[in-house]
Amino acid sequence: MSSLILNKSAHIKIRLFQGFNSLKHLKHVHAALLRLGLDEDSYLLNKVLRFSFNFGNTNYSHRIFHQTKEPNIFLFNTMIHGLVLNDSFQESIEIYHSMRKEGLSPDSFTFPFLLKACARLLDSKLGIKLHGLVVKAGCESDAFVNTSLVSLYGKCGFIDNAFKVFDDIPEKNVAAWTAIISGYIGVGKCREAIDMFRRLLDMGLRPDSFSLVRVLAACTRIGDLRSGEWIDDYITKIGMVRNVFVATSLVDFYVKCGNMERACSVFDGMLEKDIVSWSSMIQGYASNGLPKEALDLFFKMLNEGFRPDCYAMVGVLCACARLGALELGNWASNLMDRNEFLGNPVLGTALIDMYAKCGRMDSAWEVFRGMRKKDIVVWNAAISGLAMSGHVKAAFGLFGQMEKSGIEPDGNTFVGLLCACTHAGLVDEGRQYFNSMERVFTLTPEIEHYGCMVDLLGRAGFLDEAHQLVKSMPMEANAIVWGALLGGCRLHRDTQLVEGVLKQLIALEPSNSGNYVLLSNIYSASHKWEDAAKIRSIMSERGIKKVPGYSWIEVDGVVHEFLVGDTSHPLSEKIYAKLGELVKDLKASGYVPTTDYVLFDIEEEEKEHFIGCHSEKLAIAFGLISTAPNDKIRVVKNLRVCGDCHEAIKHISRFTGREIIVRDNNRFHCFNDGSCSCKDYW
Repeated sequence: MSSLILNKSAHIKIRLFQGFNSLKHLKHVHAALLRLGLDEDSYLLNKVLRFSFNFGNTNYSHRIFHQTKEPNIFLFNTMIHGLVLNDSFQESIEIYHSMRKEGLSPDSFTFPFLLKACARLLDSKLGIKLHGLVVKAGCESDAFVNTSLVSLYGKCGFIDNAFKVFDDIPEKNVAAWTAIISGYIGVGKCREAIDMFRRLLDMGLRPDSFSLVRVLAACTRIGDLRSGEWIDDYITKIGMVRNVFVATSLVDFYVKCGNMERACSVFDGMLEKDIVSWSSMIQGYASNGLPKEALDLFFKMLNEGFRPDCYAMVGVLCACARLGALELGNWASNLMDRNEFLGNPVLGTALIDMYAKCGRMDSAWEVFRGMRKKDIVVWNAAISGLAMSGHVKAAFGLFGQMEKSGIEPDGNTFVGLLCACTHAGLVDEGRQYFNSMERVFTLTPEIEHYGCMVDLLGRAGFLDEAHQLVKSMPMEANAIVWGALLGGCRLHRDTQLVEGVLKQLIALEPSNSGNYVLLSNIYSASHKWEDAAKIRSIMSERGIKKVPGYSWIEVDGVVHEFLVGDTSHPLSEKIYAKLGELVKDLKASGYVPTTDYVLFDIEEEEKEHFIGCHSEKLAIAFGLISTAPNDKIRVVKNLRVCGDCHEAIKHISRFTGREIIVRDNNRFHCFNDGSCSCKDYW
């Protein structure tokens, strides 16, 4: 009988060494262990307990452990280890307290995982107590324990304590260096994190993939392109660029630094691409003003057999929003279950934003109402969407609902509200919201709020007040603030104030053509042709080129792009024929071209021809010949719609009977039956 038990025991040991491919398989072996009375063999039981954690369900592990009469330190350590690896951090701490009640003391195998649990739970109180026990147990020289202590203090924000522990480690390995680098990043000291990485290399150590990913994250956070490029060179030198995690971090770094050319180079060189790298590139193109490239890469990703994750979907919806590609955005969103959008604030916000920017606020509102979890970002997206679409009272009403729901507004909430005031010309309401930030909500206005107020005041003609606000700001005005004031000067043709404003803008953005172009427009509108020519001469001397105006229109899920005077479209001949018809109808309707905004000092007839070929007019002509008579025409432009086009489109909407929605870089213009939703306050 005893020999039979021995044989079965040996068989169980063999099975334990071979491992298990299912929990059911493990349960059979555990049952055999119990039948043979071997459940008090701590070695075999420890093996069974360790394997039980491999299947992602800790319930059976708890059953094994709690059925043990007198678990020893090895079983306690295995239990704590397994729970931490399964992200059951609170449960691992409860097991530790049970261990202490049994009179057992932690050892060098207990501390690393228990300290990791404290770090993840930000339980510094227990972590500090454990540090005392580390010293008491004589484990203060253990490399794994010390690294865990560095991570604990770093994640809990006690970076000085973390560095003291780190500094006392006699032989620092890569894991310890990575822990202190991560600690510095966690408290926002990215420059110190990069310096620690340099010291790591000076010590002759070779960083692993995790340390490289962390230091690249530090460079990304502070936009340190030079350090990131140096690390890129080092990664290439040691051959780590083949590591998918490192390469993906490099892609993310270049994307967030705005260097899409280098990001694309790294991405194309990756032998293995995961969904994270695809998503990073798609979001990068979308956020860096390259929406068509984002969509092209999205389709390429689908052809490679990848299913979009949350971040790829956010990227493609952002690209569709930028292009006004409603049909494409609808199609892309249908690749995911609608419940995923309604249950995920990040996805839901992207969908609300896409619908709002494509002029479908009704659909955006439907998504907002269906959101199961509305965080502040979701509320802000809905408020901004309503403001952008001209539903100003609804935006104010939604803000009131948000307050009643107990959601505290943030800075972005007030950006949306101030934009609503700007779009409707509500100066008094804008002043009230701006002043309420500090008085009512204890929010300090940031530079973007000052920019909104300057824009509001400037558009309404309160240029002196706007200028005084800029001068009284508690921070230095940036190009956006000065640009808002410049826009007000342009609208009201204040050529005196504009020169001082332009000097500020040129100092801040010496390569931005828009500053020169706007001043030249103002001079042209005031018939100061020599001054306008002087500005153009400066642009020519400095090699500054005007940013071309692009317009996009989506027809049958395909986005078409137009430039001023564009003849590259396959239907170009028909488009210009339609444009010719529109010109005749415009003249017949009493429309007279507004040539004040044309840059060049040329004959009136030539000016009329020049503005007649603006990209938005070409896009509208294409829309008229390519869509059904009852379809809305949606156009997106990268620059502000010029005064002439704004007036012309009003006439076109009347005599064609079509609703035309144009979104420029500033606002929505919904043209219908000869009027515009902006009430000409543009």
